[in-house]
Amino acid sequence: MANWAMITGATAGLGAEFAEQLARQGKGLVLVARDSARLEKKAAALRSRFSVAVEVLAADLHDDDGVRRVLDRLRDSTEPVSTLVNNAGYGLPKSFEANPLEDELNHAAIHLTVPLALSHAALQGMLARGSGQIVNVASVAGFTPRGTYGALKAAMINFSTWANFAYKSRGVTVMALCPGFVHTEFHQRMGMDKGSVPRWMWLDAQGVVDAALKDLSAGKAVSIPSLRYKVLAFVARNAPSSLVARLAARGR
Repeated sequence: MANWAMITGATAGLGAEFAEQLARQGKGLVLVARDSARLEKKAAALRSRFSVAVEVLAADLHDDDGVRRVLDRLRDSTEPVSTLVNNAGYGLPKSFEANPLEDELNHAAIHLTVPLALSHAALQGMLARGSGQIVNVASVAGFTPRGTYGALKAAMINFSTWANFAYKSRGVTVMALCPGFVHTEFHQRMGMDKGSVPRWMWLDAQGVVDAALKDLSAGKAVSIPSLRYKVLAFVARNAPSSLVARLAARGR
């Protein structure tokens, strides 16, 4: 029986890096994303490089049927998923009032409702087996007032912190991963000018995932890769809220 890891948003960025590093550990992979062609290409490369079993599950997580099929795979007790990485997500380029309501609700679903649903399904088997790991990819934006994206990530940090406390004694680690700016497709898809962000604030995906997996093995509830972002998160959590709000607004 393979030791399966499921990763959403697995074709690029942090999701693709999680797939590579978990495959290097010998885990079988269930790759979830919308683009079936990219999924198949990624799966073939991972099978070739690491000689691991790789399943592809093409699913749109904005679609009820897509979510249902992912939930069904998580509930499969014959090939149980021991590690779940809730990584799928994107940002909205405009401020809350300028976005169509449907866009905001879809954004909330992909960053909060869907990860909660997948975590709930995964926990059933993990708790029954007495072991498992869940990574919820959040952001340091969750420590600052940064619109709905920051609010949704704050909710996932809060949930993961609670869940780790609640389930760690039963063998299941739940961790929020809170990176800062990472060189991935995320910001290009938003249409963001990456040149507006100082070089020192950028992280690479390999380093972020390497730090995350070490923190996950250590049982941490929150992982903040790199000293620079640990310091920024500390300031955000302890400085006056009015100051943090002003600084966050400058970073938009």
